[in-house]
Amino acid sequence: MQINTLKLNSKKKKRKTIGRGGKKGTYCGKGNKGQKARSGAHVDPLFEGGRSTLIDHMKKKKGFKSRGIKPIIISLEKIEKNFQDGETVSVESLIKVGLIDRREKKKSIKIIGGNKPASSAEKLSKKLSFEKGILFSKSIKK
Repeated sequence: MQINTLKLNSKKKKRKTIGRGGKKGTYCGKGNKGQKARSGAHVDPLFEGGRSTLIDHMKKKKGFKSRGIKPIIISLEKIEKNFQDGETVSVESLIKVGLIDRREKKKSIKIIGGNKPASSAEKLSKKLSFEKGILFSKSIKK
């Protein structure tokens, strides 16, 4: 017995040849035009024809947007209402009182005056001490 004399028991089914003349007509069973009608067509069922990436579909916005974190602004009126004389104003105390959300813990806090003009800027009637990280507007510093 030699390798060149061996034969398969079942005959291998011959693949249908398409696009070589014969009785199939003009399109040779490949349909009209398109990618699958061409030679060497990509016939993978998961292939979507060179679709754009997700980033290409995202909205394109004009201009520059700063990535800096803006501080949470709290008016002096609210601090006046919610704190007693001699208390310290800190991030934790502001969360307790309900002036800021606990998810905003890491942001910086800035205290500003009311809607009144700078000449009649509000003043604190109580003695309060503020934590080191809290910022103040120019009118409040005066």
